[in-house]
This record gives sequence, structure tokens and C-alpha cells, in this order.
Amino acid sequence: MSFLAIRDLTVSYAGRAAVRGLSLSVGRGEIVALVGESGSGKSTAAFAAMGLLPSAAVVGGEIRIDDRAMADLTAPEQDRLRGGTLSMVFQEPMGALNPRMRIGAQVAEAIRIHHPMSRAEADARAAATLARAGLPPEIAPPTRYPHELSGGQRQRVAIAIAIAAGPALLIADEPTTALDVTTQAHILALLRRLVKEDGLGLLLVSHDLAMVAEVADRVAVMKDGAIVEEGTPEDVLRRPRADYTRRLIAAAAHVPAAPAQAPGAPLLEVRDLVRSWPGVRTDLRTGLRRAPARTTLHDASFTVAAGETVGLVGESGSGKTTLLRTVLGLDPPQGGDVLLQGRSIVRARGAALRALRRDVQAVFQDPAGSLDPRQRIERIVAEPMHLLDARPGAAERRRLVEEALEQVGLAPQDAGRFPHQFSGGQRQRIALARALIIRPKLIVLDEAVSALDMSVRAGILDLLADLRDRLGLAYLFVSHDMAMMRKVADRLIVLQAGRIVEQGSTTQLIAAPRHPYTASLLAATPDLDRALSARDPAE
Repeated sequence: MSFLAIRDLTVSYAGRAAVRGLSLSVGRGEIVALVGESGSGKSTAAFAAMGLLPSAAVVGGEIRIDDRAMADLTAPEQDRLRGGTLSMVFQEPMGALNPRMRIGAQVAEAIRIHHPMSRAEADARAAATLARAGLPPEIAPPTRYPHELSGGQRQRVAIAIAIAAGPALLIADEPTTALDVTTQAHILALLRRLVKEDGLGLLLVSHDLAMVAEVADRVAVMKDGAIVEEGTPEDVLRRPRADYTRRLIAAAAHVPAAPAQAPGAPLLEVRDLVRSWPGVRTDLRTGLRRAPARTTLHDASFTVAAGETVGLVGESGSGKTTLLRTVLGLDPPQGGDVLLQGRSIVRARGAALRALRRDVQAVFQDPAGSLDPRQRIERIVAEPMHLLDARPGAAERRRLVEEALEQVGLAPQDAGRFPHQFSGGQRQRIALARALIIRPKLIVLDEAVSALDMSVRAGILDLLADLRDRLGLAYLFVSHDMAMMRKVADRLIVLQAGRIVEQGSTTQLIAAPRHPYTASLLAATPDLDRALSARDPAE
């Protein structure tokens, strides 16, 4: 019998249907994946199942939890249901956790809301729950705050809070999107263990088809608020019936065009780079204390040639972003040098540094966070023009902005709109237009497509390949996604604990990795064909 049963659900906002006639069920001990592109209605359906939408938005159908209609429950009954019977894990744990509360206190709070007990009992149970979620006291004491943990550890805290009161159904909304491949594998193993040991039902909302193929018992594909196909992963992903499902699978396997010409001379040279941080620890009672210095980059050396795409891969905490910031001239190194066309970014000052920064621009992971929501697109895209020696007038600036928008596949009239009026993929195109506006030679992309769904990601990667060939750009692509890097990078640099452990041709490195760490990253990377073959004994 289904524990969660959604029947003919329709959700409408301002007269626009976000979910249309959706029917879906999840039983105890079952993992059901809900997949589709951004805007397909996946998260809306998940929020409706949790009873988190305004009642006026749910205009049709019903949601039943353990054969009880959600609409028949009073507000206090729904409050007891959430957390006690139903729980949710959100995509971004830092936004779901209270930054002012210790992690143990946050888990204990979830327990005491549903199970009256003393503070000491709740604290002991919270510590045990954190340990079960993979955070024993020796790794992350309950007295830690969220900002003191890595992204994967924060997601484990969010899972601990979700399971603390012993729910029967867990809804996970893109729980591994921003995590590196090994951390993602650990989180998925944890969720599967909870399903097996506790008999939890799990509704997994995701756009990652390879990950879904590894863990799901059933898959439902959503498009424009409706389910277009449902079945086992083998049936849906190996023998899709709907054209939309076939397009999603094709987008997941999409490989951008190869470079039109061979890479040129070295553009960027990183030589024996060392980056360390002062040894300071924060204690709420005694304030700042001295501690041993922490080195996050050890003698890093590599090059990026004109027209070349170089991938920098590694787990969270491996030093990728530190290296990126040093290459951009935002953080000074304690040793080594960064040269752009033979000129030192490290030693440059004033006008010389400004001139070098014109040739290196960046596109970051979250365009919503890097685009000022109060400014129109014209001003956002024109922002790097302050680096120019002679800034253009208003008419010329407008022309350059419109040209940059057209280069990334947007319309000139988009210059007058605001960031919130665009989709995630469109906002990333705006961020790319901003990077292109002053004609750089190198663009650094920091997890620039990791949060995008498969078809939008394929479009952005094709755009990057086209711009590389037309404008002669070079890319330093920072990512934890080995599956994507094998499709886009000419060469790979593998970073572990601040050290480059391996670098070379992407084809050679993936076919025959020399370092065990590289092999472990490849083994942990979800692969659709491999996952489906593992499920099918005949393969």
C-alpha cells in the first residue's frame, strides 16, 4: 500500500498551472525519482506533498498520507505531520540550517518538537543521529556551527534533522547537485541505507539521470507540470516511450563540438604556486586564538594555451577555488607566480594589474548570487568596463552590451530587464555576456553549469565551444563533475588536498589514470550506461 498517494493534483499560481493532473505514489521502503528540467513542476509537487503551498494554490486533486487526506487535517495536525511523519531535505543546506545554532542543537530541536523529552536525552539522541548520518563527534562535534563544516557535512546535518524524529517518508529535493562526486556517492549510500534499515519511503527530486538510474526503484518524468512517462529505470531510461524522455537522455550524453584548431602558445602559466592562511581559530568564549598556519596550495604548476579548455577537478576542499582566486589576482600567494602572456599578475599593481585583469574574466556557479538583483541587465553586463582605459559613452556602451547579449543567444531588448525575469540558464548566459564584454583572452568558469539541468547545460556547453572557436578564447574550467569534464576539457588537472597529483590529456587520463585519487573520482562518477547495465543481469 502506498504511504504517499498524490491523485490528479493541480497547482496554479496567478492562473498559470504549475502542476497539471499529477498522480504519483511512494510506498514504504521504496525510492521513487521525479525527474525533469527546471520549471517542469518537480519541486512544486514536492512542496505540495509536504503541505507547504498556500491552500489557494492547490486547485484540484488530493494528497493522502498513510491514507489520510492532507486537506482534512487541521493546521496543528499538519505541523505534527511535518518532521514527524514527513520530512524534507533541501538542495542548499546552508540555506536550510540556522547559522546561529550549533548543529547538535538543531537536530535536538527537531526531536523535542515531536517527542517530548529532557534536553539531555534529546542531546544524546541528536549526537547518535548525527553519527548515523556520518558525522560522529570525532569528525564533527555537535557543538560546531554550520559555517565550520564542508558542503557535504552540512548536507549530512540536514539529513540528520530530517530523520531525527523517525519519519516514514523522506522527500529529497536535489540533495546532491552541488556536491563533489565522492561526497555525492556517500550521501546517496546514506539515503539508501536509511531506506533499507528504516523502511523509509524516499521521493527523490533530481535532474541527474545517471544518479537516478543508480538508486531509484521507479522513475517518473515530468514536463510542463505533468508526468509524461513512469516506470522502472530500465524501462524509462533504456526504452523511453516519450519524446521528451528521449531528449533528456540525449542531453545527458551530449558532447560539444571539438576545437576547430589545435591550441596555440601558452597563455596562462602557473608556477610553483603556494597559498597559506594565518593560523587563527574562533572560540565564542575566548575569542581569536593562534593556531598553526594552514597551507591550501602546495607548489601548483600548470599552463593553459590559447584556444584550449583545461579542466581543474577535485573534491570539495581540494583547493580548486583557492587556486582560481589566486589566478584571478584576488588573493596573493605566499610563493610562486601567475603569468598571463609572460606578465606577472602577482607582482602587477595599479594600471598594469587593471590591464591584466581585462584579459581574465570569471563566470561563477550561482548566477543568482553574482548578478545584482537591483540592477538592469545593461548595467550588469557593462560592469567590467571600469577596467578599460577609455570608457565608452552611453550609446556605445548600449551597443556593446546588446552585441554581447546576442553573442550568448539572448535578445538585445533583454538589456532593459532584471535578473529575476530570466531562468537559471538564461542568467548564466548573462554572466557569460558580462565576462565577454571587454574581450578577455581567458575565462575562468567556477562550477558554472553544475546547478543546471541536462538540456540547459548542453546548450551552455555548446555556446562555450562556439565562442572558443569564434573568439579564440581559452577556458580554465573548475568543476567536481568528472563526467562533464571528459566531454569538454582538452586536458585535466587533478587537485587533491592542495596538490596537483596528476595532469595530462583528458582522453589518456580517463582511460588510464596513474594516481589512485583520480581513479577514485572516476569510480564515484555516476554513469548512466554503467548504472543501467548494473541493474540488468543480462548486460
